[in-house]
This record gives sequence, structure tokens and C-alpha cells, in this order.
Amino acid sequence: MNTVPIIPDSAPFSAEQRAWLNGFLAGLLNRGASSGPAPTGASASPQCPLLIAFGSQSGNAESLAKRLAREATGRGFAARAAGLDSLQPADLVREQNVLLITSTWGEGDMPDNAMSFWDSINQNGSSPALTGVKYSVLALGDKNYGDTFCLAGKKIDARLAELGAIRVVERVDCDVEFDDLAKTWSTSVLAALESTATLSLQASSNPIITTEIVEESGYSKKNPFQAQLIANLELNATGSAKDTRHIAFSLAGSGLDYEVGDALGVYVKNCAEVVDSIISAHGFDPHCEVPLPDIGTASLRDAMISHYDIRHLHGITPGNPGSVADFVTNLRKLQPRLYSIASSLKAHPEEVHLCVGAVRYEVHGIVHKGVASTFLAERLPLGETTGIFFHVAKHFRLPTDRTKPVIMVGPGTGIAPFRAFLEEREATGSPGKNWLFFGDQRRATDFLYHDQIIEWVQKGVLSRLDTAFSRDQEEKVYVQTRMLTAAAEFWQWLEEGAHFYVCGDAKRMAKDVDAALHEIIQTAGGNSAEEATAYIADMKKNKRYQRDVY
Repeated sequence: MNTVPIIPDSAPFSAEQRAWLNGFLAGLLNRGASSGPAPTGASASPQCPLLIAFGSQSGNAESLAKRLAREATGRGFAARAAGLDSLQPADLVREQNVLLITSTWGEGDMPDNAMSFWDSINQNGSSPALTGVKYSVLALGDKNYGDTFCLAGKKIDARLAELGAIRVVERVDCDVEFDDLAKTWSTSVLAALESTATLSLQASSNPIITTEIVEESGYSKKNPFQAQLIANLELNATGSAKDTRHIAFSLAGSGLDYEVGDALGVYVKNCAEVVDSIISAHGFDPHCEVPLPDIGTASLRDAMISHYDIRHLHGITPGNPGSVADFVTNLRKLQPRLYSIASSLKAHPEEVHLCVGAVRYEVHGIVHKGVASTFLAERLPLGETTGIFFHVAKHFRLPTDRTKPVIMVGPGTGIAPFRAFLEEREATGSPGKNWLFFGDQRRATDFLYHDQIIEWVQKGVLSRLDTAFSRDQEEKVYVQTRMLTAAAEFWQWLEEGAHFYVCGDAKRMAKDVDAALHEIIQTAGGNSAEEATAYIADMKKNKRYQRDVY
């Protein structure tokens, strides 16, 4: 046999890789010179497996995981991306190399599609040891949530280590601007895994391909469309304690489209009066030039209105921040806000609608305003434009089978995606039944989209409507109360394959609705608590229980 080295010592491979390549290529050369059968072991070994698991509520973690899978494949791994709801601990043991990307939801909660996986690894004695599994975690979150920032990722990272997995790169915790940190993390983890893995001939002999983050063609978060505001209508009647607005933007000339269930990203500005009060309190010159978060400079006043997040500065006692440059350095970048879309393109071509509750409150005599909500309600004039982009929400979709029943729970501005759902179901002639639970404070002043909803009832588009106006009687009544009252029919719809959707407040409403769902499955369905939990887990796995909560 030819034993002359084919790959020289100067080649950019490890000694182990050179030895393997020399042996393999020598076998190929000898097979070509022989009329006999190919020697055993002359085929290339399999590529190194890499599982990229994601826990995703709004789609960011899923998008990053799929992007990383493409990059890893280009570098020679046999990579695949998979939702945590499709995985068991045994999958990690089998694939050995695991990268996990997860967001945190609500008050430090796991994303919906990560709950069953978390339960499977967090129950003592039920999870296999993960000895030998190499892993790293990328956690997505929002620092505004304080102690619960990236908590889901932190919990999973710690638990995998407890089960014996080997952390190849320390966990990275990302704030809302995650692209740069995610790229740094992915580069580090792939390099770490490459250093410990023996890759196939294809992976070792081909140039390493680095897939950079590819921006979407056309308009996107980094290249928003300047959309014109074409409607700003008050949805509450006189006497309401709330200020809820129907907001509509024109998409004319953008070429953009969306699906019901998606979200709209809106670029907003801070209130000029608030900015002026902060600048005055600190004694700064509003016209001095300061650096912007990304690139370039602007006057301090313009930078604070359009580019920096000042929420935690409003109402503070001025201290001694030092120079203006030091002051600005401590500010976070002003982020666009995501809103559930409240319209269907089939009903409103070249338009996108929102349902926005303006936030205003007073603390110690100081009036506070929600940055985005009051920007849309009072500071963006009709006919003016602001940057928008669409955020795909694959986790929140109508059933592809249009005959399936749909149950929707959306109190307050949570009605937004269900207005879109019902417009879509009507426009497509979907034969499936529709049931809406809507709640707010008072029927006379807070029945959002009243006329349109009642028309759907009259047309039969809405098979059933249950409302809960909490302050119309002495005893508070909420959407979950109405669910329990209708438990028997609710269970019947579930058994018919109904898809269940919830939109709105994550802190209380969504948890109370989830508790009511468990109770209905137990009482009306005759199930134990454990059976109800399994029933709901199966609903989530089959995309029959979807939430858009915030």
C-alpha cells in the first residue's frame, strides 16, 4: 500500500486530522490502482452532528437557530435546528453537541415551546445523565425586566451543567439588541466544537465557509419603511378611564405584506417636553453634539428625542453625571416597539392596523407617559410618517385546516390579533366555528370594535361571543370567569379539535386563563390534574394552544 503522506505537515489541520486524511486518501489511491474491491473503511466518515435547539415565543430564537444551522452546515457540521418542544433529554445524549438558544417570557418564564423540555430535565430522577454532552447557551431577554433578565436561559444553562453536560463556551446573555452578541457567541462555539471534533473529509478539506448575518431583502428592522399614518381613532366612549386608539398605516408603495398573527415593529420618539425637562435639570446645553448609538452625531436634544431610551431618567433627581459624553454613554438605544397586528390584508389591502392603549400615569406628582403608546396616540400627526417593519410570528397562526373551530381570549387591547383573525376567517369563507371571549372595564365605554363584533355575531362569523366587563357589577367578572361558566361547551369544542388562543397581559390574565383551562379539562372533561396537564402539553405540541402575551 502507498504510505507516502499526501497531506503535508504544513497543511492547516491538526495532527489527528492529517493522519485521518492521509490514511483515507491513500486508500482511495490504492483502490484506483487495484482491480479488486474497495478496501473496508474507504468511505468518508459521517459529519459531526450538531443540534441547535431553540425555545422561542416571538420567533427571534427560532430565527437565530436556523441561521446558525446554515452557518454550521457550511463549516462541515451535520447541523439541524429543532424546537425544544420536539426534544427529549435523550436527544441531547444521542447528538452530543448541543447549542441552545432561548428567550425568556413574562416574569422569568420559559417560552411556551420550552416548558415540556424544562420539565423533562428539571424533574429529579427522570432525566438521564448528560455526561459527555458538549453545550453552550445563548439567552435572549430584556434588561428592563431586572432580576428576571434572561432567567430561562440561566436556568437551563445551570441545569444542563448539573446533569453532567460540559459547557464549551460560557453562556451569553443578550439584551434586545442581540445580533452582535449572537454573532460573537456563534463564532466562539463553532470554533470550540471544531477544536474537539474530527470532521469528515468534506469538512476538513473544503475551505471554511462563514455565513454572515444576512439582512432581509427590501424593508426590515434595519431598513424600515416610512409608513404614513392614515387613521387615529378613539375606541373608548366618553367617560372611559382608558384611551385606546385604532391606528392605521398605509403600506402603499412598500411591496410589504404580512399574515394575521404577525406583529408590527414601530419606530417611535420620546416626548420633547420630557427630554427638555431632563436636559434642563442637568444643566446641559441641548445643542451640543453627542455621539449616536450606532454611528454619527447629533445635538443632545435630537439624540435624546429620537435615538436614546430615557424612560429611567424621567423624574430622577439630578446628580453629577460629569460630561455630556459620559451622560450619553450610560443611555441605552431607543428600541422600536412591537404591536400585535389588528387587521387582515384581505380586508384592508395595503394597510396595517393596530389597537393601542395609551399609557399615562402619575407618580409623586410627576406625569409619566408610555413612550410608544403616546407617540402613536398624540405625537404622530395624521399624514406624517414613521419607520415600520414586520415581525413574523410563526408561533401565532390560524389553523391551516379552515374547518377547525377557533377559541380566542383577548381582553382589552388583546382583541387586536383576533380582529385580524376574524377578518381573515370571514374573507376566506372559513367554515370553522369561532368563539370570542372579550373583556374590559365597562360595556358602555370600553367595548372595543363593538359594531364590527356585533355584526360578526349577526352574520354568523362569530358562533359565540362571551363578554366580561369587570366594573359593571359589584363582583368582578373576567374572561376566565366566563370560560368556567361555559366549561361544558368549551370542553366540547376542545374535543372537536378547537385551536385555543390567548392575547394580552402575561402577568395575571394569561396565568389566570391557563388555570381556568386546566380546571375546565379536569371538571368538564373528567380528568385528573396530571391528565389535564398532559392534555394541555399535547395541545401545545400540536400548535392548538398559542399565546401572544406581554
